[in-house]
Formats: sequence, C-alpha cells, structure tokens
Amino acid sequence: MRRHPLPPHLLPVFTTADAAASAVPRSRLRAADLTRPYRAVYTTLEEVPADDPAAEIVRRAQMAEPRVGDGFFSHLTAAAIWDLPLPWASLVSHDELDVGVLHPARPLRVTGLRGHRVQPEHVRITRHPRHGLPVPSPASTWAMLGRVLRHPYDLVAAAEGIISDRRMRDDPPLAGVAQLQSAVFSKRRVGIVALREALVRVRPHVASRTETWTRLVLVDAGLPEPLINEAVFDARGQFLACVDLVYPQWKIAIEYEGSHHLFDEAQWGIDIDRYERLAAAGWHVIRVTKDELFRHPDRLIARVRRAIRAAA
Repeated sequence: MRRHPLPPHLLPVFTTADAAASAVPRSRLRAADLTRPYRAVYTTLEEVPADDPAAEIVRRAQMAEPRVGDGFFSHLTAAAIWDLPLPWASLVSHDELDVGVLHPARPLRVTGLRGHRVQPEHVRITRHPRHGLPVPSPASTWAMLGRVLRHPYDLVAAAEGIISDRRMRDDPPLAGVAQLQSAVFSKRRVGIVALREALVRVRPHVASRTETWTRLVLVDAGLPEPLINEAVFDARGQFLACVDLVYPQWKIAIEYEGSHHLFDEAQWGIDIDRYERLAAAGWHVIRVTKDELFRHPDRLIARVRRAIRAAA
C-alpha cells in the first residue's frame, strides 16, 4: 500500500493532536517510517552516529519538546544543545534529558526526562538559533553546570567554549566574560564556589577542551602559563603555524594530537609539514596524546620541564 506523505509543517516531530488538526488519519501514524518516543509524540528523525553523543542528545531533545510544555531544556542537556565542550563520559551516560520549569511550577515527571525547578532570577530563557529548542542563555546554562561537572577543569573548558570564537565554524562567541560574571556573581546558587573558582581561570581564544586541560595541568604543576593559539613566525617574519600552546621565550610549541590527526590523511600531511617548518626554525614541538593528558599527566609535565631547562 502506498504511504501518504505527511504535511511538511508537521515534520520532523508532531503530536497526535497536531496530526488530527492536519487531517492525518490514525492509520498513517502506525506506518513504519514513524517512531513514537513519547506518548502521543511521533517523529521521522533518524538515529545519529554513535560517535556523536551530543548530536544524539539534541535529537532526543527535539523528540521530547512536545512533552516539555512551558519548560525548557536545562543543565547538561542545554550544554549539549549549545555544543559546549563536555566530557565524553558525561554525554554518553546522559540517559535522562534535563528539563527545567520556573518556580513555583512543579518539575516534570516523564520517563526519560529529569525535572528541575529553577528560580526565575537564575535563568534567562531563549530559543537555540539553529535547533529552535527552548534553553537557558549560554551564560545561564554554564551557571547550571557548577553542580554537574565534577572536574574543575571541565567547568573552565565549558566557559571557554562559550567566550571563545568558534574557530572551526567562524561563529562569534556565544557570550562574553561579563555575562558569565553576571550569571554567577549576582545570584546565590548551587555550585557557586566552583563556578567562581573556574571563572578566574577562563581565557579567550581556546579551541578545545583538551587545550584547556593541557594548559591547566601545566599551570597547576607550577609551570608558567603558555600563550594560547598563538601565531608563530620565523626570523624573517614569515608565518610558520598557529600553535595550541606556546612558550615563545623558549621556542616551545605544545600541540594536542586528537584522533582526527591520525585518521584524516590530509590533516596528517598538514601536521607533518607544520612540525617540520617549526623544527627547521629552531622550535621544540611537544605533541600531547589523550592517554598522556588524562591518564599520565606527570609524563607531560616532565617533558615540558625538560624542554624548558634545555632551552634556558
């Protein structure tokens, strides 16, 4: 039997009431191209790749929006929707979507959704410009992470993801430091101490969570704070590379090697060329791996110390 096309204005997520108002027969709702993630909610959204848990959270939020009512996605769910740099483990294990309501409304009790009651003065609600989902502003979202992100470096990384220009997409910052300060210092809230401690460590122009972690690991070991995403030139003033972290006084360049550097052949060739240019100009390049940064940071610290001693 030929399947009747659904009215375009219903897609990709609609309710039983929406279907009835558009004269979609009940039998059409039983077709195999539709799934029902929640009671009386239907969708044509397809699953996303398993290696993109943030996109999966966005997809689930899109399917859940009809059940949210006057609420909004909050906490870790909102951070994923804003595409903030978050720990992989937190994204993968995020089984229940965070949904906030303004006090004195009662938090939602729906399977798959975790309800939160939020003080109105603690949040400014907006619509995500691309996904159209109701979320707190980026600054309000970050202020909700004070009791969610367990490691202080991740709280710094999330803030830097907000204030830094989105280098890979040429997008402007989501908010400025002043907005983060306003969200944190003007109100009493859960996690306020962790938020205030993180805020003083936030720096602009950071392109990734791993850059944040690498910098803070070195600084907390007593090493000088490196420059971030700094352009490096040779003695004649010719551009060599833009380096993740730099000690220009010692000609030390620190680069994090993400998995895309290994599996993208074109990127691998670009990296080799950059490192050869830096080495030819007398720079010492320290390449950092995931295992070294997160499991054996002492090795990274020792390598940087040796390089500084040798250069000094």
